[in-house]
Amino acid sequence: MKALKHFTLSWIAIILFIGLLFWLYEQTTPSYERVDGEETVSELHPDVQEAVDTLIDRADDIDIEVVITDGLRTEEEQETLYARGRENEEDIVTHARAGESYHNYGLAVDYAIRNHDGEVIWDIHYDGNNNGESDWFEVADIAKELGFEWGGDFNSFTDYPHLQMTFGLSISELQQGYRPPVEEE
Repeated sequence: MKALKHFTLSWIAIILFIGLLFWLYEQTTPSYERVDGEETVSELHPDVQEAVDTLIDRADDIDIEVVITDGLRTEEEQETLYARGRENEEDIVTHARAGESYHNYGLAVDYAIRNHDGEVIWDIHYDGNNNGESDWFEVADIAKELGFEWGGDFNSFTDYPHLQMTFGLSISELQQGYRPPVEEE
């Protein structure tokens, strides 16, 4: 009888511990909003926009002019980009079809640098502020400090102009209608 009581108490303790773990997980995991599949994203996520604005300001502080060349993309725009290099002689610029890019959900931007002649350039070696470091990589470092993932760190397809904030959501989850929370002001 004593062994049965000890066994039962042990299982109750284990079940309570597992319940506590689930409760803690729910408290620390951001709650993602699920939207209607017909809803289209019409602008950058507010946190992404705020980080972009900060990135531009911080780069300007070190004499680098960042130009955002692309932000939110419609599915049609994504398909057009996907076709580049597949339907013509241009270079392939993306492996993401419509709905497969963080751009389609307002969570990504592409950038370039404006040189001192006023030209928008994609030269990753350009050092316009003459500090011995590539302006491109200085901008990428600032972006990463602000919470962006940088396409230059991607293993399968290096995408130097690309910055994204995933908020822990995969493309599959975004396709299912999940969205990062938007803080009410």
